[in-house]
Amino acid sequence: MFAERITRLTPSLVREILAVTQRPEVISFAGGLPAEDALFRPDPALIQGIPDGVWQYGQSEGEWRLRELVAARAAAMGLACSAEQVLILNGSQQGIDLVAKLMVEPGTPVLVEAPAYLAALQAFGLFGAEFQPFTVDPATGPDWSGLGFAAHRARLCYLTPTFQNPSGYCYSAAERDRAATLLDAGQGVVFEDDPYRDLAYDGAAPTPLVARLDRARWVYQGSFSKTLAPGLRLGYLIAHPELVVPLTRLKQAADLHSNRLSQHIVASVLEAGVLDAHVAGNLPGYRARRDAMAASLARHFGDTVRWAVPAGGLFFWVKLPQGVDSMALMRAALAEDVAVMPGVAFYPTGAQQEGWLRLNFSHASAARIDEGLAKLAALVDLQLRQVA
Repeated sequence: MFAERITRLTPSLVREILAVTQRPEVISFAGGLPAEDALFRPDPALIQGIPDGVWQYGQSEGEWRLRELVAARAAAMGLACSAEQVLILNGSQQGIDLVAKLMVEPGTPVLVEAPAYLAALQAFGLFGAEFQPFTVDPATGPDWSGLGFAAHRARLCYLTPTFQNPSGYCYSAAERDRAATLLDAGQGVVFEDDPYRDLAYDGAAPTPLVARLDRARWVYQGSFSKTLAPGLRLGYLIAHPELVVPLTRLKQAADLHSNRLSQHIVASVLEAGVLDAHVAGNLPGYRARRDAMAASLARHFGDTVRWAVPAGGLFFWVKLPQGVDSMALMRAALAEDVAVMPGVAFYPTGAQQEGWLRLNFSHASAARIDEGLAKLAALVDLQLRQVA
């Protein structure tokens, strides 16, 4: 009775785990949740005088004032665009869905990083993508032999080059230049997902990758979930001029328009210059939690696991020792009220992967981080003794 594509619909492991983590006793390293004390609560004076029009239907593209402000921020980071190229979204996940609808049909080759954002894999897979993965290792960077449209006859390339989810890796300026050169040589669309750019702890990230393209068509996407509040459900995409109309029509068919009250709040925040101050105020706390997790990993695991301290974003990408099953570890940890994300969820079907864990450091306090990692280390040690 269902559409054929439903046979390709996979569950979101992180969403299912998050349902469990609502219990207060659970220490969650699973989802990419901002810290509770980092969530934006607007001063009532900032959002006074809500226009009457906010309560009526609006444009599918989004509020013009907000689109202008997003375009201006993009230009400041090196991505030249006009407000007409901006589409306001119900969270960046909607942008992934719209691009999937535009570009992917059964059998379409899609270039993706391995590992990659699991919800993007879920969305592209639903529409029948044939994934062509290229490895991004935090220690060595991208495997350039796998990146290029022509070799795979790919139609779309999806990347998160800034503080990648899940690995935390950030492409250098030189790596972005090289990727742009390789992708410019083909005929596909480059989709850069960039929700973590502002969460930079050791210096600003380089200019977006798509700003370095000369010929390829592109989509650039950002979000206000990590910088303001996920509950606003507001993100945006900026598209190559040839892609704006079809993406807008797809949004018209999906939801008419994004939440106008949320758009008014975010536009007011941007106009007042509050966003950058809010983020700057949160960075020291996030940096402290990142450093607390690094210290706890070293204290409880020693050299049993491998990781790199992320320069931004919300996650550690932890390499488990041989013989440790990440899915079994997830189940055992949940029984001890610790939630983790097994790395296998971030690899497309058929991609070669080893045992990894994604650990979020932004949500739990330093004390809870240490308590949770102590339990996790004991479970890893138990698995190793069982397979010895």
